[in-house]
Amino acid sequence: MKIKYTFFIAILSLFTFSYCTSSKKTTSPSTSEPVANPAFTYEKNVAPIMMASCSPCHFPETGKKKLLDTYEATAKNIVDILERVQLPIDHEGYMPFKSKKPALTDREIAILKKWQEDKMPK
Repeated sequence: MKIKYTFFIAILSLFTFSYCTSSKKTTSPSTSEPVANPAFTYEKNVAPIMMASCSPCHFPETGKKKLLDTYEATAKNIVDILERVQLPIDHEGYMPFKSKKPALTDREIAILKKWQEDKMPK
């Protein structure tokens, strides 16, 4: 009986662990994963976030607020941008305003922070 029980546990363990994979093997990063890329630039990484989350209100044509459509404008206002996108959604200063667009993801915020830390490369 003891041998059958040990054999059963061994088989069950083998079966269970055969489907386990190492997290090091994953190829696609999750949205909450820390940002590891040291070379974020405005053109490649920041501008798409700004366009997706801050237009049309902060972009020309229909922009009615402070324009944030250029490197210079974004770099000049990055502290305020980061502060406002991290406020509670019900705070009056939260952006995107009145949730007209989806909130920035943790990954997008991390990209903006890393870009700021790296002295905002173009």
